[in-house]
Formats: sequence, structure tokens, C-alpha cells
Amino acid sequence: MIVVTTDTVPGRHIVATIGLVRGSSVRAAHAGDDVTAYFKNLVGGEVEEYTKLLAESREQALDRMLAEAAARGANAVVGVRFVTCEIAGGCAEMLTYGTAVKLG
Repeated sequence: MIVVTTDTVPGRHIVATIGLVRGSSVRAAHAGDDVTAYFKNLVGGEVEEYTKLLAESREQALDRMLAEAAARGANAVVGVRFVTCEIAGGCAEMLTYGTAVKLG
């Protein structure tokens, strides 16, 4: 499956537009990770616990979007974007979306 953030794939022709596909993941950090992150925030620097959590969320949202695209017969997704928002205190959604297409 070809995945690009652009609206076209260089050297390939879009023969059919299937439509919007998306995948999301809502996650919260473990309470122990939140405490560790709080103390790291006091001294500054990267908060590895949250970096890992967001990376896992991105991968899961991307995998879900690609599964939807494949189920609908796509061989590529163009215009891919990632969006995140806070759902509740300490709980965030990662959303991935794009346009499923068939390339010739």
C-alpha cells in the first residue's frame, strides 16, 4: 500500500477515487508513567513515556486506516494527515485520514 501526504503519487496515475478512509486510537498513559512524566516536566527535556505513547498511537491509527483502505480495494492512500486532540484529562485521540485510491 502506497501512503503519501501529497495529492498525487509521482509517476503514477489515479484511476479511481474510492473515498475517505480513517483510523483512530484513543489512549491514556499508565498512572505510573504520568507520575514519572510529571517529575521530568519539572526539570525539562523529552518525556520518553509520552513520546512512546504517541508513537504507538500513530502506528495503530495508521494501521487501522490502511486496513479500511485495503478492505475497500485501494492500493494507495493520498493526502494523509494526522490529527490529535485531548478527549479527557490524560486521554488523547490520534486520528489518521486520507483518500483511498486505485493507482494504474
